[in-house]
Amino acid sequence: MDRRVTGLRSATWLLLALPWLALAHSGGLDRHGCHHNRKTGDYHCHRQAGTRPASPSPAASPAASELAARPARASTTAYANCAEARAAGAAPVRRGQPGYGAHLDRDNDGIGCE
Repeated sequence: MDRRVTGLRSATWLLLALPWLALAHSGGLDRHGCHHNRKTGDYHCHRQAGTRPASPSPAASPAASELAARPARASTTAYANCAEARAAGAAPVRRGQPGYGAHLDRDNDGIGCE
């Protein structure tokens, strides 16, 4: 009987702790409590709406001049490896961009050579 009570108590504490685990965040938030979603590229916040900046900080996303400076490649040709992408100034390479290849993206998050 004592074992059942102990097991029931453990199960109750576990069930009470589960909602808190769902609210956890892996980190990487900026000073406004916001970050870029690595899979979709959207910018969202985890704090109150009043603390969100009007637009993401310029340091958080590549500048237009940076993107324009990258050499153009045929859209069907991927870089052979990350060293080649870095030498061309294109790393990190995102899914959908010229030069991207699944072999460059080890964790399959859509960003190669990170």
